[in-house]
Amino acid sequence: MSARHGNGTETAHHVVVLGAGYAGMAAVVQLAARVKGRDGVRVTLVNARERFTERMRLPLTATAQETAELSVPELLEGTGAQFVRGWVTAVDADARTVRIDDDRVLGYDTLVYALGAAVDTSGVPGAEDHAYTLDGAQEAELLAGRLTRLGGGTVVVAGSGLTGVESAAEIAERHPRLKVVLLGRDEPGAAMGPKARAHLRGALDRLGVEVRAGVEVRKVLPGAVELAGGESVAADAVLWTCGTRTSPLAAAAGLTVDDRGRVVTDSALRSVSHPDVYAIGDAAAVRQGYGVMHGTCQGGMPTGVHAALSIDRVLRGRRPKPFRFGYYHTPVSLGRGNAVVQFTRPDDSPRRIFLTGRAAVRYKETVTASPWPTYGRMKKMPASGAFWPRGGRFTRIRGTK
Repeated sequence: MSARHGNGTETAHHVVVLGAGYAGMAAVVQLAARVKGRDGVRVTLVNARERFTERMRLPLTATAQETAELSVPELLEGTGAQFVRGWVTAVDADARTVRIDDDRVLGYDTLVYALGAAVDTSGVPGAEDHAYTLDGAQEAELLAGRLTRLGGGTVVVAGSGLTGVESAAEIAERHPRLKVVLLGRDEPGAAMGPKARAHLRGALDRLGVEVRAGVEVRKVLPGAVELAGGESVAADAVLWTCGTRTSPLAAAAGLTVDDRGRVVTDSALRSVSHPDVYAIGDAAAVRQGYGVMHGTCQGGMPTGVHAALSIDRVLRGRRPKPFRFGYYHTPVSLGRGNAVVQFTRPDDSPRRIFLTGRAAVRYKETVTASPWPTYGRMKKMPASGAFWPRGGRFTRIRGTK
């Protein structure tokens, strides 16, 4: 399928992918591999940096542990996809254009919106000014520098979700002279089964992490955090991991979004308001039989692959198929020598089966290291990326096949 211009001439159908995270990379590599050598289709990836950010390894970066330098342009070599480096500053969904760095305009026929999400520091006074985040390698490196300079003192990790747990464990293990306090509304590992949760809590205890569940941070100050009720907890550094927010670009573009700014999609991952826009990963509100998916790498990459498959089907004059995905695990690092893996049902509720200790460490490392080799395999064998748990009855939505 080619794009027809007003003068009657036809040009190549231009697919633009915004964002080179786990989902965006899966989409661009999968699509480029499938249309390679085909006349009438070109693929462009836009991202602010050339380095691929392994978000699952950012707690390591935050504690000055070495991670691989992975180059997005190098991975795309030989695929036929073009890489454009720059910040996306606006999307015009009606004109089908993307503005980059406020001085370049890129037209598209089909858009894949994969700009992801960032930690939400907007809801608590002082969080944006005084807290560190793990939104990227640069932010993580800033925290690493601060921790290295601290000879002692207290580090507060705000947020008891999985990112908070992994970060608290890495900091406590890497900097034993620092006191680490993990604050959150929920008990760490709250969504796990009781035995896996007990292992997680025991590991934090052995590392000396002070866990305070059932609390809420109301304000971040230069040297402390203030809790609901007025109590103050001293902090020489604060890492903020509470909640996420998406870019306002989708809403500003006129795309239908949910209350968190995520693009609302149909069953094929197309925007419900603009079918020429696909939304994937953390930037999308993707509904399954169990509800709206939450952001993880295990779900993000399949959305990217499915969007590519859908676009390819449409370009071939066929109808895209509904997307279905079921969760299968929750792996959590607890320092370099310990981990816990909770296996789940497709709706993300815990099964009885779990792994701990060295077996869990090996499993978690396999998962964390898998995306980059997966992209490499997809370049040569696109079908290798099209396998993931569909979830059976848990993901089935009435009216879809």
